[in-house]
Amino acid sequence: MKKIISFLLLLLLVSCGSKKQSEVSANFNEVIKKAENSTVRFVMWGGSSAVNKWVDSYVAPEVKKRYNITLVRVPADASVFVNKLLSEKNAGSVKGSMDIIWINGENFKNAKENGLLWGPVADKLPNFTAFVDPETVKYDFGFPVEGYEVPYGRAQFVFVYDSAKLTDIPDSYEKLLKWVKNNPGKFTYPQPPDFTASAFIRQVFYSETGGHKQYEGKFDKVLFDQTKSSWLKYLTELSPYLWNNGANYPKDIAALDTLFERGEVLINMNYNQADAQNRILAGRYPSTVKTFVMREGSIYNTHFTAIPFNAANKEGAMVVQNFLLSPEAQLSKNDPANWGDFTV
Repeated sequence: MKKIISFLLLLLLVSCGSKKQSEVSANFNEVIKKAENSTVRFVMWGGSSAVNKWVDSYVAPEVKKRYNITLVRVPADASVFVNKLLSEKNAGSVKGSMDIIWINGENFKNAKENGLLWGPVADKLPNFTAFVDPETVKYDFGFPVEGYEVPYGRAQFVFVYDSAKLTDIPDSYEKLLKWVKNNPGKFTYPQPPDFTASAFIRQVFYSETGGHKQYEGKFDKVLFDQTKSSWLKYLTELSPYLWNNGANYPKDIAALDTLFERGEVLINMNYNQADAQNRILAGRYPSTVKTFVMREGSIYNTHFTAIPFNAANKEGAMVVQNFLLSPEAQLSKNDPANWGDFTV
């Protein structure tokens, strides 16, 4: 009897889920109709040639062919376009120049808290309801998403090295400090608040203060004050042995990539686990270049897209967001020859 009841409950849940998905799909057909023959401006970080090429040569042609949508990629740093949206909000702008933005972390938090995003939108997308587990994208860097952004992909922080030049990799932060001291000038990291630099510093922070678990939840200033001296000590001790004696830092990850390509530094870093493979395929890195993560673990996160509060083409933006969640787009994006981004 218990087995029969359990089976009936399962059928009920499946039926309810299928009904909801059908309703979402039916409503979305109207969205598609309104989006046809329109232009969508996708404002996104433009620092990766592989990502830019994938959007321009795959996403744009596909949404044009499927929905007659013209996708225009607009390169900009997240902090820049969030500030622009804030200015437009304060000025009472009701028709902006951005339809989709690539966003996550503190930029999403700032945008959502200031009412700069339109939504919730995620549960209105058929591919979200069909393929995404909402629990896995409930939070973005600990901040509630509540449907105001849509998952796009996932990435992991890695270190990059040439195995022809470096055979004994420093795969812990203790080893890294020793290695840098023994190889002065051959390591550095970008100038914060560069995204990759911030990730590197967060990892040092977690490693040197006893792990990340204690920081889950709301910010605890007392705890932070108690632990900050240990990770600051690490960075201070590291500084004089960095590239250029730590007098200055590469301005961003692109500048650090150049130093690595020239051989001025022997260890690079990236928040895209497949970036090194992209560069090998492009002929920029030798085939001996590999990646590694620290024994303490590696930061891993989800990145998202969102629709600004004053987007001129919200329907077109939703159609593009839905396409980016399709199995075809996710599989194409996952290919290292295209991007190598993890699927959602």
